[in-house]
Amino acid sequence: MHPELFHLGGITIYSYGFCILLGVVAAWFFLNHYGRPYGLNSDRVSELMLWCIVGVFGGGKLFFFFENPGRYIAHPSEFFSDIGSGFVFYGSFLCTVPILIWWFRRRKLPVWDMFDLAGIAGALVHGFGKIGCFMAGCCHGKVCSSGGWAVTFTDPATRAEPRGLPLYPTQLWDAAIIFFTIAVMWYLLNRKQFAGQLFLLYGLVYAVGRFFTEKYRGDEERGFVLNGLLSHSQAIALAVFGVCALLYFLRWRKAGKESA
Repeated sequence: MHPELFHLGGITIYSYGFCILLGVVAAWFFLNHYGRPYGLNSDRVSELMLWCIVGVFGGGKLFFFFENPGRYIAHPSEFFSDIGSGFVFYGSFLCTVPILIWWFRRRKLPVWDMFDLAGIAGALVHGFGKIGCFMAGCCHGKVCSSGGWAVTFTDPATRAEPRGLPLYPTQLWDAAIIFFTIAVMWYLLNRKQFAGQLFLLYGLVYAVGRFFTEKYRGDEERGFVLNGLLSHSQAIALAVFGVCALLYFLRWRKAGKESA
């Protein structure tokens, strides 16, 4: 669509970075408000988000490298030439989780309750980020034969390939799934049955949604497993779903026994 949002003098404001910034600001205000009962002030929220940035950036780039290690070992310049792009969401997700656990325990905060807040905050960044993906043209879909579903990227700076042909708007599908999940989590925030329910719900819903939207993704260079049966992200989505489903059941059963 419009990878470059606007220009301020000689500075270019890119759509993807701007959308991520919107998500970060929304997440900061959410945590600053709903984290107060747990002793989260503005300084601690800022510290937490800095650690999250480390996990998101490092994990996203690490998993991006592992999707085609042979290529990037042979041509390292391709990996470092555009350090601000080329991320894998599940890499960011899986690497940020242990950082969050460490930080919550270090601050003597209830881990599962904090994960519920972190789930909503992280989903806000994730959802706005998907809007940024759509604007930039990355994470695009395959060529679409049905005009009603399709979107055509024509901007010379777009990352969508092929440019000028109708593609499935997979970025918007993912964004819709994420914002729907945010609405559900927000509704359940003061109605949850057990601590951790919201975060695990986020993992479950997005894993299912991503598994199916991945079938229409057009950036096939990210690779496949099981002789092309599943993409890397589909395989990780199945693993995440399994782990979240098991934890959800165990947490739900424990809460039921405690209430009885």
